[in-house]
Parts: sequence; C-alpha cells; structure tokens
Amino acid sequence: MSKSALLTDQALDLVARRFAVLAEPMRLRLLQALFAGERNVSDLVTATEGTQANISRHLQTLTAAHVLSRRKEGLQVFYKISDPTIPKLCELMCGSLEKQLAKQASHFGRS
Repeated sequence: MSKSALLTDQALDLVARRFAVLAEPMRLRLLQALFAGERNVSDLVTATEGTQANISRHLQTLTAAHVLSRRKEGLQVFYKISDPTIPKLCELMCGSLEKQLAKQASHFGRS
C-alpha cells in the first residue's frame, strides 16, 4: 500500500481480512515454525505444542487465505509459506515491537 494511493473499500476489506487471519497467536506460531521451510503436520503439532485438531483447523484457515500452500506425499501433508511477504511482515512487526518495548523499558531505568 503506497502512501499516495488510496485503496477502495473493497481493497481495504481484503487487507483487513488478511490481518484478521494473522491475528491469532497459534497461527503466528505455525508461521514461525514454517520460517525454516516446509514441515509436515506432525512436526507442526510438536513444534507448536498444539493438538492435531486445533493445528489442522488453523492450517486450513491459513491455506484458504493463500498464506500457506500444501502438498500431499503418501499419507502425510506438508505445508509451507506461499506468500513471500509474510516473513517480511513478521520481521517488520517484531522489530517495531522490540523498539517500542525497549523504549518503554528505558522509562523505568531498564534497557
């Protein structure tokens, strides 16, 4: 979204829906687990310490939103991040929060 271009209401709705998909801690844990590359469902359950049913539901949501892609190999399903902007977005947000928290901590004499 460039500073000079105003988005239509329809485009803003799409942006809001994308952020809503990402506004869930378990989905962010799944994305973090996938930053290193493709993983199967069992690995993701172990990495996130979630239940199989809960992880599957979140993976389905992320796939439907085109954040993840999946492939099947035998009985296993593998997921990977399909939108290359997602790791960049996470890095940007985490860096911003880190600076904000450091600034807040400095107000209490801690850094």
